[in-house]
Amino acid sequence: MDGYPGVYDEQTDSTKQQERHYFLLSELQTLVKDLPSSFQQRLSYTTLSDLALALIDGTVYEIVQGLLDIQHLTERNLYNQRQKIHGEHRALKQDLARKHKEALQVCKSHNMAVLKANQLGETEALDIRVREEQRMMDEKIVAEMDQKVIDQQNTLEKAGVPGFYITTNPQELTMQMNLLELILKLQQKESQSGSVS
Repeated sequence: MDGYPGVYDEQTDSTKQQERHYFLLSELQTLVKDLPSSFQQRLSYTTLSDLALALIDGTVYEIVQGLLDIQHLTERNLYNQRQKIHGEHRALKQDLARKHKEALQVCKSHNMAVLKANQLGETEALDIRVREEQRMMDEKIVAEMDQKVIDQQNTLEKAGVPGFYITTNPQELTMQMNLLELILKLQQKESQSGSVS
């Protein structure tokens, strides 16, 4: 073998990868036992083996962590936007209530019924506006989060992670979430033991 050092190196690399594959597969099989039985049945040996192969070099861990970071930033940004609009609405309502109170204080008694009717109309109009703006904000949040899911599915599919493809099927989404949970638990387990490549 002294004449062919590259051949020996390739064999040891191949052996190390084989050992790592078996280790990851064994860990995945252990972690799968924590999932609901309906999902355990859908995760075949082949799927787990393919997942273990995808995890060998640690790249998928980095991709998943990057996707989680992006998701958390997006969620925080959307939450802040919703809080901002909520604060603006509260300020509008307080301002309108203050204007109404001031108007009632200076209103002549013979105009009181007309003023109260007008104020009721203004309050109802503001309530309608607030509800509509909140509904539109909530729809925007749902659309953005749906797009994040599609982006994540697409990225993981392109990275060769088995079980990931673009879908809106609730059962498939739950399966993908379970696969992500397995990946994250395995990553955590490996980082605690210091065996991540």
